[in-house]
Amino acid sequence: MDSNIFVCLMGIGTVFFGLICLIVLTSLMGLVFGKRQNAAPAVPVASPVSAELNRQELIAAVSAAIAEDLGTDISGIRILSIKEL
Repeated sequence: MDSNIFVCLMGIGTVFFGLICLIVLTSLMGLVFGKRQNAAPAVPVASPVSAELNRQELIAAVSAAIAEDLGTDISGIRILSIKEL
């Protein structure tokens, strides 16, 4: 009975020792590689026309997905509104 408890405690101890080593190593890697900061590239501002085109593409994609799921033709699907969550 004592050997079962010993094996169990050794297994749990080994796992926790491994986890502590992983935490230490990732913290050290964060310190070493975290000093480099890359500047984010400038993102161009989209015009309202392209936003409207993207919205139309979104509605088309959603309509196609719903029609595929329902097994109907896409002409039978009419989306009245889409709200961003």
